[in-house]
Amino acid sequence: MAVKRESVTFTALTEEIKRGSFRNIYILQGEEPYYIDRLQQLIIDTALSEDERDFNLSLYYGNNANVREVISACQQYPAFSQHKVVVVREAQLIAKQPGHKNDLDLFASYAEKPLPSTILVICYKGGDLKSKPLTEALKASKSGIIFQSNKVREGRDLDTLIVSYANSLGCNIDNKATSMLADHIGTDIARLFSEMDKLSLLATDKNITPLLIEQTVGISKDFNNFELEEALARRDATKAYRIVDYFERNPKNNPSVVSVSMLFSFFSSVLLVATARDKSIDGIMAIVGTRSQWRARKFIDATRMYNTRSLVNIIGFLRECDTRSKGIGSRQDQYALLKELVYKILHA
Repeated sequence: MAVKRESVTFTALTEEIKRGSFRNIYILQGEEPYYIDRLQQLIIDTALSEDERDFNLSLYYGNNANVREVISACQQYPAFSQHKVVVVREAQLIAKQPGHKNDLDLFASYAEKPLPSTILVICYKGGDLKSKPLTEALKASKSGIIFQSNKVREGRDLDTLIVSYANSLGCNIDNKATSMLADHIGTDIARLFSEMDKLSLLATDKNITPLLIEQTVGISKDFNNFELEEALARRDATKAYRIVDYFERNPKNNPSVVSVSMLFSFFSSVLLVATARDKSIDGIMAIVGTRSQWRARKFIDATRMYNTRSLVNIIGFLRECDTRSKGIGSRQDQYALLKELVYKILHA
């Protein structure tokens, strides 16, 4: 099978490995470590039983790995097992060893004719593996795959990832639930997937709902930044102040800097919507970078409560609050600043 770049998804490759359909060589590279760690462990767990690992699993680390020794391990046949698995973790550190700058190129000769019973996994974090001989040898021999582990961006990419992962677990998830997970967990993929794994086991009829998220993930429906955003979008002063009071009583889980950051992102998007020429749902979704129609409508609704001048002033209030809370030697109470900010937003 030919080498592929960025054309195979994490979900698709996961399903392939779970079926026991292995490539001879995997290069797992990129800036998102979660996918790399998850895939290499899945290969080990699927290809070898616990008993088989003593003789058929070889682990190497880039800070002290000798590529020639790794290749030698790859050329050994498995003992009482169908596969031998050889994993090079932190391969990006190989080039940092004195005198080992181009040692990754040595894998090229092995890639031209790999041992069919061996599964070689090279984990290269923080960027792309820089070895043209190796990548060309993989392409020529059709012996492996290059998986690109990209960082997930907030907005459309994150929403899509949440929906896709929920579907891979056999679950459905609605727009509000998707936004709640995106807003409160963000791009911490390890935590996000862990929480979603838990939600999938508890979901009635395989539906991940906002109520289930509140009960399971620990996001309180009434007292969180998501609800503060909702309250301010509707100019619901009573609820907004009640939420800030709750934050003040529970500062450990509700730092004001997170609230200010989320409100800045929200009102910046509302300002984009207010000044957009294309007011259609599709146009708004493209402008703010979301695939959630529910989210787009929320921004549109907010523009009915705040005019353009008010929104420009609000952005200024948010910047001012952020600067004052982070100022050198500042002794101002962060929740006093947050209450002042909320007052200014409501009266903008």
